[in-house]
Amino acid sequence: MFRPCERGEGRLSEDELSELIRDCPVLYHMAAAGSWPSIRQHGLWGTTALLDLFEVTGDARRALEARRPASVEIRHARLGRAVIRDQKPMSDRSLLACLEDGLSPADWYAILNAHAFFSLTRSRLLRMLNAGSYREAAHDVIEADTASLVAAHRGRIRLSAINSGFAQRHAVPRGRSTFSPIADYPYAAWRRKRARGERVVELAVTPGVPDMAAHTRRVVRMRGGDELETLWTRD
Repeated sequence: MFRPCERGEGRLSEDELSELIRDCPVLYHMAAAGSWPSIRQHGLWGTTALLDLFEVTGDARRALEARRPASVEIRHARLGRAVIRDQKPMSDRSLLACLEDGLSPADWYAILNAHAFFSLTRSRLLRMLNAGSYREAAHDVIEADTASLVAAHRGRIRLSAINSGFAQRHAVPRGRSTFSPIADYPYAAWRRKRARGERVVELAVTPGVPDMAAHTRRVVRMRGGDELETLWTRD
């Protein structure tokens, strides 16, 4: 049986971290088309922090912090617009079947909302870009320098061995240890089981990356696997 959280398997050493960065030198974040100017100016934030920034409160906030069946645009008089992604690949029912440690679906949504997420390989990015309703839409794909982001935000980074936002039939178990601080991630266990590039599936930063532009190499508009235009590159 697949177990996403290998417990008691040691800690991630500095040599292993260096290997991970060599294997995955670029991090990828898929944002809604048109998002880059705001992210460049205000940072990349998880849902909870973004709602704080945009001063969303009350019933509107509670609805966005629960499962989102569709992406939602939010607006702020000074900050402009932002899009909060849907959570179509999950449901309360599927989560009830795979959550551990006494967590409820609401607890899991809160955990996800507390982070900004990155894929560690282009192949993982392309899976997302070609999934379901995303396939026909355009997206702003941010390519970040892994070494730079890790150096700046190491203490707030969490690593996951699974796609934490996907939970359908026969979903893999997940719980409080799904997201591990870098030092606690069981890298050696996954190194024995997985090829390079697959030993960590997600890199998440809580509550987000305020200086996202400082770590960005390139931003490209994509639809599916096609690059439509380059929006920004580091000089």
